[in-house]
Amino acid sequence: MKKSLFITFEGIEGCGKSTQAEMLKEYLENLGKKVLLTREPGGPKISEDIRDILLDTNNHEMLPETEMLLYMASRSQHTGEWIIPALEKGTFVISDRYYDSTIAYQGAARKIDRNIIDTITKYATFGLVPDLTYLIDMQAEIGLSRISQTDADRLERESLEFHEKVRKGFLEIAEIEKERYIVVDGYKSIEEIHKFIVGKFIDFQHVELS
Repeated sequence: MKKSLFITFEGIEGCGKSTQAEMLKEYLENLGKKVLLTREPGGPKISEDIRDILLDTNNHEMLPETEMLLYMASRSQHTGEWIIPALEKGTFVISDRYYDSTIAYQGAARKIDRNIIDTITKYATFGLVPDLTYLIDMQAEIGLSRISQTDADRLERESLEFHEKVRKGFLEIAEIEKERYIVVDGYKSIEEIHKFIVGKFIDFQHVELS
């Protein structure tokens, strides 16, 4: 059995995944586990600097190819500097987004070839694959309604059609990656979703809780 896991949360904007990631972190810490909660794009300083470029609303001229490569660069630093070392020390790692977001956003929505994304992903992540991924699913229109347009970043300001393609992309990944993906009903209450997530976590056969 593994003594730690790499867990990721995915979903459209406004789905509540960040809240659930934080709640799972607290749950694990209450069990006496060491936990690193992080996010993408972001994490180490270099990755956070790239995040600022990616989400800056002034960068409206950014090409899809540039966007994808910047996400990969941020992810490579994140994975190599933070995630892999933490896992090697027996720390549970929870990431608010990982490479599935690139498949959904830059692949399904931006129409970048999936083979190109997969090839660069393997290189950028050093071959690391999440053990368990929670997809908080809901209609794009509802998720976006939770975000203030005043505070919305460059990606959040994309069209409803764009975000509907992102949601479809995530659901397609979940259908293919059934062994690691758990689709969560995002319409339930925060506490109901947390209980479901914990229940599925306990059922996960590769984790040692004792």
